[in-house]
Amino acid sequence: MVRFENVGMRYGAGPEVLRDITMDLAAGSFHFLTGPSGAGKTSLLKLMYLAERPSRGLISLFGRDIATTPRRELPAIRRKIGVVFQDFRLIDHLSAFDNVALPLRVAGLGEEQIHEHVTELLRWVGLADKLNARPATLSGGQQQRVAIARAVIGRPSLLLADEPTGNVDDEMALRLLRLFEEMNKLGTTLVIATHNEALVTRFGHARLHLENGELTQLRARERQAG
Repeated sequence: MVRFENVGMRYGAGPEVLRDITMDLAAGSFHFLTGPSGAGKTSLLKLMYLAERPSRGLISLFGRDIATTPRRELPAIRRKIGVVFQDFRLIDHLSAFDNVALPLRVAGLGEEQIHEHVTELLRWVGLADKLNARPATLSGGQQQRVAIARAVIGRPSLLLADEPTGNVDDEMALRLLRLFEEMNKLGTTLVIATHNEALVTRFGHARLHLENGELTQLRARERQAG
């Protein structure tokens, strides 16, 4: 699903923020991405969803070498990827419902199915009473849940989430992680960047750990009871 071979990345003429990243993430896997602030977690996610290009090394997504893939074919690859951004990136003039519905409308789904799927998902994330609310009227945690719903509604093949539980309470964080796990059971590959060590320990999935721009892969631990 995702393969990096000796990948390095720098912004402009600055020093490398990622160095010699080599990893191979199998389809259907679930990884937490951990590391201190400034370690390069967001930069690594940007490479995965094609927002940035590496300064060296090879990246393959869905079995395609990104460097040799024609530019006109990259949008089709991006459509297989769901992304939860730290800054949410909601469309201000659209309601919560219409923000979440957007990927389904782009895909050509009928309005009856869209209404059913979007309403159910917003109910699941605790926003059943906010369907018509604009982003500016929502709290940071509510905006984050809308952004998560938008990222998962189309059941992407690969889901990348940058601190998806950073603005919600512990109960909602657990609820969101269970949503991610249900997606994983349906075949979605997940990479979840987080500082929440309690969640990482509790759910016990494999870990990608970044420190000073270098990556360590740790195997999954046994899930804790509860």
